[in-house]
Amino acid sequence: TVAEIADRAGLTARTFFRYFTDKREVLFAGSESLQSGMVAAVRAAPPDAQPLAAVAAGLDAAATLIGGDHEFSARRQAIIAGTDELRERELKKLSSLAAAMAQGLRDRGVDDGVARLAAEAGIAVFRVAFERWADEPGDRSLSQVIRESMDQLLALSGSMSSDGPGGLPTEED
Repeated sequence: TVAEIADRAGLTARTFFRYFTDKREVLFAGSESLQSGMVAAVRAAPPDAQPLAAVAAGLDAAATLIGGDHEFSARRQAIIAGTDELRERELKKLSSLAAAMAQGLRDRGVDDGVARLAAEAGIAVFRVAFERWADEPGDRSLSQVIRESMDQLLALSGSMSSDGPGGLPTEED
C-alpha cells in the first residue's frame, strides 16, 4: 500500500502523494526527464540526419540516462512484466515518448506521417532492446543492445522485396 511504501521510505502518505500520483508511478519516476532528454537529442541530431537516425540519437540519449544500473533495471522490468496494470502504464509512457519524439521530428521539418512512423519504430526498437538488455546478465551496455536492435530493424526493412510499398504486393498483383 502507499502507506507501507511511505513508511518504509520514512515519509508520510501525504508527502508521497506530493511526488507521485499513485504507487504504480514510483516505477516510472524520471519519465519526464527521459522524455525531454530523448527529444533534445532528436532535435540536436545533425541537420542532414534522416528521421530514423535522429530517433536513434534519442534512443542513445535514453541509454545514457537509464542504462547505468542494470541490476535495478532488471528488477524493475521483472516487476512490470509480472503485472497487467504496470504493463499498461508502461505502454502509455512509451506512447507518450513516441508522440514527443514525433513532435521533435516535426520540429526538424519532417512530414507528420514520416515523423510518427519513425518515432513509433524507434520506440519499438527501444522497448525490445530494453527488455533484452534487462534479461541479459549485464555484460553489454544498453547502448550496445539498442544499436544492435536498430541494426536488426534496418536489416529487416532492407530485406523486403520491392513489389510495392514496403515490399507488399500491389493492387495489380
